[in-house]
Amino acid sequence: MKRQHSILKFELFSIVFTLILGTLLHFTFEWSNQNLFVGSFSAVNESVWEHLKLIYFPMLITAVIGSFFFEGKQSNYLCIKTKAILLAMAFVVVFFYTYTGIIGTNFAILDIGSFVVAIILSSYYTYQKVQMSVSCNYLLAILILFILFLCFVLFTFFPPHIELFQDPITLTFGL
Repeated sequence: MKRQHSILKFELFSIVFTLILGTLLHFTFEWSNQNLFVGSFSAVNESVWEHLKLIYFPMLITAVIGSFFFEGKQSNYLCIKTKAILLAMAFVVVFFYTYTGIIGTNFAILDIGSFVVAIILSSYYTYQKVQMSVSCNYLLAILILFILFLCFVLFTFFPPHIELFQDPITLTFGL
């Protein structure tokens, strides 16, 4: 029971941390006078891809902290948190393209709402799954997180020219 309580407290902390840091990362590139290093982990434009950074990087931090905090007690935490990160990002992408496909335009309130829901959903998923005895391929989780990290940095500077990476305001890609 104590373990469940500590996981719940940590996931509640993760939600708050991710919401705050993710929101700040929306503005840090501009605040830094468009510093390229800051741009590698901050949104550099209004594309869907760049907004996924607002989920990935804060959740990566909580995944690393949580995996150290629960090491030995919860050996599957990093694997489950990796799946939760993928779930949150997938939710935002699917929600955005579904509602804009139906309505024909986007609304900031729905975009912000999907960000909040994705974070809460991912922490709920983590809390539920961590309590189960699920096998974990720790190396695969680290590999997935590392590949995502590389993709976010690389695609900031060299984005594929597809809609996911296109700024809908300027119609440009990346920096």
